[in-house]
Formats: sequence, C-alpha cells, structure tokens
Amino acid sequence: MAALDAPLASMAPPSFRRMTASNGAAYYEAGQGEPLVLIHGVGMRLDAWAPQIAVLSESHRVIAVDMPGHGESRPLPTGSDLTAFVAWLATVLDALSLKRVNLAGHSMGALISGGAVATFPERIRRVALLNGVHRRDAAAKAAVLARAASIPTTGIDIAGPVSRWFSEDEASLVARELTRKWLSMMDVEAYATAYGAFAAGDETYADRWRDATCPALFLTGADDPNSTPAMAEAMAAKARNGYARIIHGHRHMVNLTAPEEVNRLLLEWLELPEVPA
Repeated sequence: MAALDAPLASMAPPSFRRMTASNGAAYYEAGQGEPLVLIHGVGMRLDAWAPQIAVLSESHRVIAVDMPGHGESRPLPTGSDLTAFVAWLATVLDALSLKRVNLAGHSMGALISGGAVATFPERIRRVALLNGVHRRDAAAKAAVLARAASIPTTGIDIAGPVSRWFSEDEASLVARELTRKWLSMMDVEAYATAYGAFAAGDETYADRWRDATCPALFLTGADDPNSTPAMAEAMAAKARNGYARIIHGHRHMVNLTAPEEVNRLLLEWLELPEVPA
C-alpha cells in the first residue's frame, strides 16, 4: 500500500489545475519533452493518472486532462456521443497548441484515443489504450446499456464498478477508496452522458484500426471482466503496428493497482520509432 500511496500523494490538488480558455477543459501539466496526453475513464478524474505522471514526467511533457463533466472540466451537452468526446479532444489539443502528441487513454479515455487515431491520425505519434473495450458480446452489451439507461433515475452506482474493477485484496485498498471518492464527486447528468457514450461507443471506431499506422499499445488486466484480454488482442491484431500486453493478477484499474508494470510498459511504448500517418 505504501508503494501506491507515494505516487498518488504526489499529484497536485485540484486547485492547481489549469483551464483552457476556449472549451473549459481542466488539465494538469508536468515535465518537459515530447508531449504525452492522458485521458481517464468514466467517473474518474485526472488524479487517477498520478502514478504515471510522477514517473513519465521525468522524460516527457505530460498533460493529464479532466474529461468533460469530470473534475473541473466543463461538461458536453447532455446525450453527447463518443464522436463528440473525440471532437472535444481535438479542441483541447488546439487550445494547448499541440500539433502532434503521444496519447494514452484508460477505459472511456481509451475509446476517445481510438477515435482520435481514426479521426486525426496526423496528430498522433503513438497511442496506448489501457483497459479498452472493443465489440462487446451480446450479453456484455445488454448489461452496459442497461446500466447506462438506469443512471438518470437511480443515480451513480458506486459499489458495482468497484466490485468489477478491483479484487478484494489488501494491495488495492487505497485505489478502491480513491475510486469510491471520485465516483461520489461526479455530477449525475455528466456521468450519465459520459457513460452513455461509453456504453454505445465500443463499435464506433472498431473497424478503423486497420487504417492506423502509429505504434499502438493495447494493455489490460488478465482478470478484467469487461475490457478483456481478448479485446486487447483483437485490436492489436488489426492495427498495423499494434501489440497487446496483459498484466496478470489485475483487473480494470491497472494503472493504479500495477503502477510499476504499467509505467514500464508505457516507457517502452514511448521509445518505439514513430511511423508517419
């Protein structure tokens, strides 16, 4: 637990976030060098990248962004779909004058990252999808759509995600408690919009990986029941320069529960030669 506490505690508090003037996106920046943009998942906030920011900012200019309606970022209109979140990312890059970036996303952030590669590939040096979803089977699709539909009336389910995302082990206790805290801080309407886009977005760009040329890392936990190893391997097989890495003994929040291994894999990915779009 102590090993996880230290990098999490190194994250600046929300009052240290900066805001883009054009679209009200909140972000935290650290380090110098080639830019690396980090996008978290539904219900989280940029603080969830603390273990990665602490290490990757030693060699890169790291920009972690609060997704719309999360943390301190302005929400998108109610009902916005995945394409709107991808378009939002493009406006963030414009606001920060970032012409070409390395891009890593977790969960919903992974869907946005995949959409970015499909929509503006010339701006993406390398892409990493952590715990990304890809073409859910019928049962998983029905379950996630049902969860999305229930949010406006039942509110934000905290216990469900935590039970799916983590094992009940002592090592993940800090990450579990932080996840509960971040979910409890969410606005219900913003959460419903993001979760709806996440639930319906697993096929939006699914056929576009065959066009991707940039180095593409697909990483997930071996025990993740929703962002499965089979999904990561399927995307990697489609991308021309894609490869999968599976972290055994972990589930959905691998960047928090296996930070050293995730950081090592991301550093290796950042060293891969660029491939022109």
